[in-house]
Amino acid sequence: METTGEHLPVAPALNLDLVRAQYDPATTYLNTASSGLLPVRAADAMREAISAMVRGRSLDSLFADVEEARAAFARIAGVPVTRVATGASVAVYTALIAASLPEGAEVLVAEGEFSSTINPFHVRGDLKVRTVPLEALAESVRPGTALVAVSAVQSADGRVAELAALRAATRAHGARLYVDASQAAGWFPLAEHAAEADYMAAVAFKWLTCPRGAVFFVGPEDPEELTPVFGGWVAGEKPWDSCYGPVTELARSARRFDESPGLIAYAGARHSLALIEELGVDAVRAHDLALADRFRTGLASLGRAPIPSPGSPIISVPELGVQQPELHTAGLELSNRARNLRASFHLYNTPEDVDRLLDALSR
Repeated sequence: METTGEHLPVAPALNLDLVRAQYDPATTYLNTASSGLLPVRAADAMREAISAMVRGRSLDSLFADVEEARAAFARIAGVPVTRVATGASVAVYTALIAASLPEGAEVLVAEGEFSSTINPFHVRGDLKVRTVPLEALAESVRPGTALVAVSAVQSADGRVAELAALRAATRAHGARLYVDASQAAGWFPLAEHAAEADYMAAVAFKWLTCPRGAVFFVGPEDPEELTPVFGGWVAGEKPWDSCYGPVTELARSARRFDESPGLIAYAGARHSLALIEELGVDAVRAHDLALADRFRTGLASLGRAPIPSPGSPIISVPELGVQQPELHTAGLELSNRARNLRASFHLYNTPEDVDRLLDALSR
C-alpha cells in the first residue's frame, strides 16, 4: 500500500460494539507498535488451556488451536495454508533464510532496520550485507544481489516500504524478497503482497493482538527450497510418528519449518485471529489511518512535523521522546524510539484518545 488514508477506497465501518466488548484498556494505550492489547476471548481461552494443564486433561485441543491459527493467518495473508509455518521468533526464520544462502551472497537491507529482520545475515560473517536508505532500496537491487530483506512497515517510524517496486526489482535481477510483516499484519492489506514475496515472517502480538509467542512464517511455494535446519519432531509429515530418531519424512508443506509450539500462546492466538477476521482488515485499516491522520493534523496545529509515514498508523515525532515518561505518568502509553515519540493507533483507540494525547503535548 503506497497511498495515504485520503486515497483509500471506502471500507466498511469498524464494529465498535464488538471492539468494546473484547478490549478493555485501563490507559490511553497508543503503543500497539510495541505490543497489542489482548482481547477477552483470547485471555479466556488461555486460562482454560492453563486449567487443562493444571488438571491433567488432554492437550489434543491445544494442538488443534495451532492448526486453526495457521489457517486463519493464511487467510489474512492471502496465501495457501501449505505455505504457513508456526513458530515463536522472527529471528529464527531470518536465520533459516540466512542459512540457505551461499558464501559471499549479497543481502540488501534498509538503514535502521529492525534487528530480528537482518542480524542473522550479519552474524554469519561470510555474507555481503549492503545497507542503503529505505527509499533507495528498490533502485539499489543489482545483478548479484541474492536477497532483499525489509520490513513492510518500519518499526521506528512507521514508513511503509514500496513492496511492489521491490518485487519488480528483485524479479528483474533474480533476487529473493524477504518481508517482515510484524508491523503490518492486522491492518495492512497483506493479501495484496504476501503471495508475491518469496518469504515472509511476522510476530502476531502487535497488530494481530495475539499473545506473545505466536509467530508465522510464509515459506516458498516449493518447501524443498529451504533446509529445515532447526526441524524437530513437529517438522515430520506425521509428527507423532517422528518423536524418536531422525525424522524419516519431513512435512510436505511449510509445516516442516514449524518450531515446537507454545501451546498457551496459540490457544489465545486462534481467537485473536478469528476476531481480526470478524472485524475485517479493511475496516481496521480505515479506522487506524483515520486516527493517524487526526493526529497528524493536530500536530500541525501545534507546529510539530512528524517523520513522514503516509498510509501508516505509526507516527514518530522528532525530539519528543523525552516526554514519554511524563506521558506515562499521565496515563498515556507511547514509546521513545531514537529520541522520537512514537504513537501507534489501532482498532481499540478512539478520536478521544488522539485528542487526549494532543492536549497533553500542547501543555
